[in-house]
Amino acid sequence: MLDSDVDGSRSLPDSESPESTSRKVRDAIARAVMWSSFALAMVPLVWILWTVASKGYSLLLSGTWWTHSQRNITSSTFGGGAIHAIQGTLIQGAVTAAVSVPVGIFTAIYLVEYGRGPLARAVSFMVDILSGVPSIVAALFIYAVWVTTFGFQRVAFAVCLALVLLMIPVVVRSTEEMLKLVPNELREASLALGVPKWVTISKVVLPTAFSGIITGVLLGLARVMGETAPLLILGPYTKSIATNLFSGYMPTLPTMINQDRTETGLEPAVERMWAAALTLILLVLALNLLGRIAARYGRAR
Repeated sequence: MLDSDVDGSRSLPDSESPESTSRKVRDAIARAVMWSSFALAMVPLVWILWTVASKGYSLLLSGTWWTHSQRNITSSTFGGGAIHAIQGTLIQGAVTAAVSVPVGIFTAIYLVEYGRGPLARAVSFMVDILSGVPSIVAALFIYAVWVTTFGFQRVAFAVCLALVLLMIPVVVRSTEEMLKLVPNELREASLALGVPKWVTISKVVLPTAFSGIITGVLLGLARVMGETAPLLILGPYTKSIATNLFSGYMPTLPTMINQDRTETGLEPAVERMWAAALTLILLVLALNLLGRIAARYGRAR
């Protein structure tokens, strides 16, 4: 029904006004741009996934891929598996997380709950610097300290140290944002009851932000597990199963991919390269899904 003005004139309803029509046009344009950008971003992603999956899936269907290593398997020989590289990737990822997660979470707690003044600003600035450090720079820094300065050998633990430098800023920033989302009313209510601040943080703040923290940790871990520069510089590849972080070589999926890549033209090596790349993608995908599940079912109630 049309509205009537004071002077008796009749006006169009708001849904048909020029302003409303203009808003609808802008909304339609924004939606078109958004979906076009999404489709454009999906093209290379789907292309990469299809290429890797189509060329590497056959070996993953073989039982030996998940139970055997590449020991005594030459570049021109079919067969073998990737259990040595999968195991090495998981071991290095676990050690990296064991160091990075406590340091990152406690740093974030300090910045959000206690940090004031020049020290907090300096810590936050250093975290920002670490966030922008390329992986090869972190690897070269650890090489300069671990190998050149102290004279130690290139071992898997040195790789973990370089990965720690890359993972800590991810954990700090993700945890920091999750802690900031916790309502201040919860803190104030706990403190008003006479609960010490450290107990409030451990019993109220952290459980409330738990799901987001776990998601950030798993995403950070998924990122460092796919890094290659620290592995190439500090962690030489071996075809055998190795579990010692402080002695000898330790294989990983990225170094396995690089090792087989150097044998271009040899069909068995190329096939294993694609299969190792697909295995790494599936491993990272599993960690991301685990993070989603933790975020969904790990909320404080």
